[in-house]
Amino acid sequence: LASRQSFWAELNAARLDHKNVVRIVAASTCAPGNQDSLGTIIMEYVGNSTLDHVIYGTGCITAKRKDDQLSIAQCLGYSCDIMAGLVFLHSHLIVHLDLKPANIFITEHNVCKIGD
Repeated sequence: LASRQSFWAELNAARLDHKNVVRIVAASTCAPGNQDSLGTIIMEYVGNSTLDHVIYGTGCITAKRKDDQLSIAQCLGYSCDIMAGLVFLHSHLIVHLDLKPANIFITEHNVCKIGD
């Protein structure tokens, strides 16, 4: 039941468009008869770098080298992007419930997008 509610909550976000929120491109509730699946959500491709990668120096890092610290300007920029995305979601009565560095994607243009 909880996963079904989560699935429909994510579909509800599909109508929303903001530069700091990962956009839903398509969704389907159809699944092959032999699979126990709620459906599929297809989201925009935002790259494979996350704030988790940047903070802990793992995976694909586009914003800094492993030995470097984030600059104040980068921290403020990322913080502003995340807050803008959260303000937008909250203004539409949507709460993320799993916000963590691994769910903050960083685009090739160094913009943070909230996803899941």
